[in-house]
Amino acid sequence: MADLVRNSQGGVVYQVDDLHRLRRFLCFGSENGTYYIKKEELGQQNVDCVKRLIEDGRGVEVVDELVSFSVEGRVAKQDGLLLAFAMCARLGDAPTKRRAYDALEKVCRIPTHLFQFIELCEQMSSGSGRGSGWGRAHRNAIRRWYLRFQDNPLRLAQHVTKYQKRKGWSHVDVLRLAHPKPRSDSVNVVLRYVTKGLPAAVGVFPPQDGVPVEIVTTLSFLKAVEEVKRLGNNPDDVQRVCAAIREHSLVREHVPTQMLNSIDIWKALLINMPLTAMIRNLGKMSSMNMLGSGTEAAQLVVEKLHNEAALKYARIHPFNLLLSMLVYKQGRGELGSLTWRANADIVKAMDDAFYLSFKYVEPTGKRYCLAVDVSGSMTWPVTGLELINAREAAAALSMVTVRSEENCEVVGFSMKLTPIPLNRSMTLPDVINTIDRIPMGGTDCAAPMLWAMEKKKKFDVFIVYTDSETHPFRVTPAQALKDYRRKSGIPNAKLIVCAFASNGFTIADPNDPGMLDMAGFDSNGPAVMSTFVQAM
Repeated sequence: MADLVRNSQGGVVYQVDDLHRLRRFLCFGSENGTYYIKKEELGQQNVDCVKRLIEDGRGVEVVDELVSFSVEGRVAKQDGLLLAFAMCARLGDAPTKRRAYDALEKVCRIPTHLFQFIELCEQMSSGSGRGSGWGRAHRNAIRRWYLRFQDNPLRLAQHVTKYQKRKGWSHVDVLRLAHPKPRSDSVNVVLRYVTKGLPAAVGVFPPQDGVPVEIVTTLSFLKAVEEVKRLGNNPDDVQRVCAAIREHSLVREHVPTQMLNSIDIWKALLINMPLTAMIRNLGKMSSMNMLGSGTEAAQLVVEKLHNEAALKYARIHPFNLLLSMLVYKQGRGELGSLTWRANADIVKAMDDAFYLSFKYVEPTGKRYCLAVDVSGSMTWPVTGLELINAREAAAALSMVTVRSEENCEVVGFSMKLTPIPLNRSMTLPDVINTIDRIPMGGTDCAAPMLWAMEKKKKFDVFIVYTDSETHPFRVTPAQALKDYRRKSGIPNAKLIVCAFASNGFTIADPNDPGMLDMAGFDSNGPAVMSTFVQAM
């Protein structure tokens, strides 16, 4: 039986189990706290949650959950996931550690994540007095990370040149401690380049015929990277850089800083620019008047944003798309002095990309009440970013269902309930502007079900987007749903709670098979909800 507890406002709620809390932590982190709980306290609560799971012998289960969230691109930020992953590798029992290190390549797909994982492990070992942390299992896993590229040395060369240093670590530092012994010349070429420079890498193969084509390609790439470093900012050098970008698919990190004010270079970069990098640099390119309406570059950006397969491959999280769109639309960055004029076609394409980034599901044909908590506690920033708060993010998320289902009513609730006139033709900025006009108040999470009973509304599903900080009232949300089932004649009416905080509360009764609690901005959320709704 689940425990009934009092939340931070004294309302009666249920204590979520630790695995559910872990999922919330992965989706929202705790670096910015909540409206009622300071970030330090909340962060420690979530760390303790992971520790309990490990101590209860569920470490392997935790690792599998982390791998699923990482591989499927279900989290907006990697920090919480990597912290939990490092805890499993450092604090787990033997099976947990083995499962974690076996999964290292899946979770730490790029050097940035690898360096962050290594630093977290170092901190845990230092704090516990367990030595340097470079034991056999740790060292072997790091070695495998580099040696796995024996059939694709170019990919390793791209990694080590794009992500050279992060979190106080460099590839030279890691290789010095891991001592990988390449089983093939292809990897050896790249590792010699990292540790001894380009001449040493070239020296692996004296001039002769018969050098494998993948090694020739890799050495050509490394030579191009080194050549670009030495070029100046004159027109001839700019064109040489553009040619190197086109021929070798160099990325922004390969280009000297002084050359990043050249439109020609950005146009060359844009052709094969990864989606994540493109979205991150839209402001920069727009500030250079490169993405004006009707330009070839702007059309290419729109095409890329409409490429659903590319969005899935890049694992771009919907929340990151939402934030990027809001930043781009406002015409200035959150940091620095960069300003630009937003292209309306690109804003619309980013709006479309937000919906494309969720896993597609067939409409269920059910009747939905989508209830957005607009109370004061939902004004807290989501994932530590000031640009959008929890109630705005919840409203945006509700639009995923509005766009896919025919029968939806959307309401906002605090102490009172207000219908929200959302429709599938609205853009996300329109949705956020609409939700911002609704007055705030205290929280009664039973309000949607009570309203539906009073108005004799017929719903198969209530989706409540909330932080579960409901105030103490005579009727709990779970009881309100049970009353609604009885009075409406819809005995299988369901409640889905989309949580927007990584606290330990839920208004859904875990003992009721018709109630579901889930993290709000899980990119697999629509698929989970669809499966749950159709199991009626």
